[in-house]
Amino acid sequence: MFKHFESLVDPYTPYPETDVPPTKLWPFLLDYSRPFKRVFVAAAVMSIIVAAIEVGLIYYMGRIVDLMGTSPAAFWADYGTEVIIVGLLVLIVRPVLQMLDVLLLNNTILPNFGTLIRWRSHKHVLRQSVGWFENDFAGRIANRIMQTPPAAGEVVFQVFDAISFALAYLIGAAVLLSVADPRLMIPMTIWFVLYACLVGWTVKRVGPASQAASDARSTTTGRVVDAYTNIHSVKMFAHHDREVEYAKEAIELTRTTFIAEMRLYTIMDVVLVTLNGLLIVSVVGWAIALWTQGAASVGVVAAATALTLRLNAMTGWIMWALTTFFRQLGVVAEGMETIAQPITLVDAPDAKPLMMKDGALALHDLSHHYGRDSGGLDAITTTIKPGEKVGLIGRSGAGKSTLVKLLLRFYDPEGGRIEIDGQDITQVTQDSLRLNIGMVQQDSSLLHRSVRDNILYGRPDATEDQMIEAAKQAQAHDFILDLVDPQGRQGYDAQVGERGVKLSGGQRQRVTLARVILKNAPILVLDEATSALDSEVEAAIQDTLYRMMEGKTVIAIAHRLSTIAEMDRILVLDDGKVVEDGTHDALLASGGLYSEFWARQSGGFLKTEAAE
Repeated sequence: MFKHFESLVDPYTPYPETDVPPTKLWPFLLDYSRPFKRVFVAAAVMSIIVAAIEVGLIYYMGRIVDLMGTSPAAFWADYGTEVIIVGLLVLIVRPVLQMLDVLLLNNTILPNFGTLIRWRSHKHVLRQSVGWFENDFAGRIANRIMQTPPAAGEVVFQVFDAISFALAYLIGAAVLLSVADPRLMIPMTIWFVLYACLVGWTVKRVGPASQAASDARSTTTGRVVDAYTNIHSVKMFAHHDREVEYAKEAIELTRTTFIAEMRLYTIMDVVLVTLNGLLIVSVVGWAIALWTQGAASVGVVAAATALTLRLNAMTGWIMWALTTFFRQLGVVAEGMETIAQPITLVDAPDAKPLMMKDGALALHDLSHHYGRDSGGLDAITTTIKPGEKVGLIGRSGAGKSTLVKLLLRFYDPEGGRIEIDGQDITQVTQDSLRLNIGMVQQDSSLLHRSVRDNILYGRPDATEDQMIEAAKQAQAHDFILDLVDPQGRQGYDAQVGERGVKLSGGQRQRVTLARVILKNAPILVLDEATSALDSEVEAAIQDTLYRMMEGKTVIAIAHRLSTIAEMDRILVLDDGKVVEDGTHDALLASGGLYSEFWARQSGGFLKTEAAE
């Protein structure tokens, strides 16, 4: 039974992905709710039926009181069968209907609706560009992905568990009182108007207060995760107290926004108790007054009393349900600031896979300044022949990393274009482009998974033997076999920790090299590929690096002369422009900027910082 209801909706059902999701709250929720349409209708119907049964029971209790005015013998003779039938309905039918109601809510909607939103939101966010991620805290992004789905699930739950039930119950209560005596509707109507005013006052303030509190919690999460992610820097610079204070600012903001939110609930509770007292006194008092005048039976007084006491108990729950509803809407709205952002870096409408032939690269008047007036690249034009090995050097900020990011299409150029084998890379699919480029970065961070998973990331369909051979070529196999993680997993099954922190810098770099070796892409980008290696290990894998380069088009950013000097050509960047282009010997002979760098070399590194 549980399995049937849990599988009524598949949260992973295919859906048309869009680059521009709805940015308004209700269209956003409606878009995610489409697979649940029939379930929502069924849940609403069941909620109304359950409310009607509750009101019907109160009505029938009043009827019982009136019927008991006769003798017990006459009561059972005339109404015994009726009472038994109602009793059986209460014992059998009511639990079944209640069970269907809660199964739809608890086992169909709640688990699957949140899962659907989290799954689709994660898919959408992963499609965002690298630049998008660079503009926010990873912790805040993750927090919004995690807190929005349960908030949206709570919104839906309250709609069917409380709001629709409450509306049906209030309508039923009004009908019951009007049937008993229309005059009983007067105090209830006055109460309802005042109650509606209180709801409106509360709801108007709870949404913004909740969104502010939710945003403050996300900021706190972002700051805390930032400190944990960079714990080495925190410890190295002895900034424990500084990080505590930095987090305290956000924690205090979270506290003050939460205080403001809770004040609203306190005011709401006090006013609600007062209104409910008015409801009880006015409705029950009027019913008693009618009874004393002979205008109402004892059963009417009993039903009115039971109904108002039930409403007294329910109104607090209804108010909390409504405020929870709008509070969670505030959380969803805050999460939408991340989840509903459009994808700006997308494949062209008619993009086709990159057709790799020779691996020729051409930069045509390429410019990119990250929306600023300076920095980045400025109108670069050059070509790199198939299989050519090109070194790229320049002072910090000269544009080396920008060129690599544009080549990988992490950003689109603000001017000009990059072509691979004559194909504009903005007109081919991003996945096909990046599948054909292998890159070893200076920051050799790894996934918090096993060594095997990290190496196979380069080519998931590779065999075990191919993976081990790649590790051997990267001089990584021997140290991998000695690895043991805290859970006792050994060798290639050992977990490397977040960003690979359980490995040394050199070990991480060699695992990264193994991953790129396994990928075997026709274009190779080396960004300080040996920067984390000691001289002995670097010397041991130099042959591996050169073998990796065979038959590939290579761009190598490096400060180590052992890497740069062996390139076919060297491009010297300065202030976003190519100022020199030639072989190592030719550039030395020209006496330009490269020659100046070379003259100031020390310990095998090029001094590429600006001169004092």
